[in-house]
Amino acid sequence: MNPIIKKSLSSSFSYAEYRNHVTSLVAQGKTTGSDQSEAMIHYTELNEARLHRLDKTMEVTEEVISQLQNLKKKYLWLVISEGWCGDAAQILPIINKMALVTEKIELRIILRDDHVEVMNLFLTNGTQSIPKLIIINQETEEVIGDFGPRPDDAKQLILDYKAEHGVVDETAKIELQKWYLHDKGVSTQNEIMALMME
Repeated sequence: MNPIIKKSLSSSFSYAEYRNHVTSLVAQGKTTGSDQSEAMIHYTELNEARLHRLDKTMEVTEEVISQLQNLKKKYLWLVISEGWCGDAAQILPIINKMALVTEKIELRIILRDDHVEVMNLFLTNGTQSIPKLIIINQETEEVIGDFGPRPDDAKQLILDYKAEHGVVDETAKIELQKWYLHDKGVSTQNEIMALMME
């Protein structure tokens, strides 16, 4: 395993630990990461409500349950996230639900700003975009793929909006949240499983 990735695991969270950590920070009027601005704290508060709802409502499809339960190898799923990230709030609950379906997947979460060296191994078009799921074969310790920061159709929605309006503003973010609401985590599940089956 890449030594940078290996080192990061010592300060990684389980999903429950991550949720508790972010909740605790929100209670103190803080967020994760280096930017403690009012906007970032506000986004984190919104995400707390979103995570709470999605933890209850998000469901893994029957097809994906079957695929996960038939995995032959063991995997480590390492997610790079931050509490203020809207995409992470949409994607982490479904990744967690997927990992719970099978004993073949161990899910760990690290914070981007605390693990810049790991983040820089998995840039998206040169940017530190999150969330990023890194899929590691536990036997060979090799990275077999990565997913993120959002499903392909959601990426396209933002690209199209930026092409038309020149910016990604609050309206774009609202449109993106509507897309996630309609998709119900299905695209995320299918794209991750496509990487697992390669």
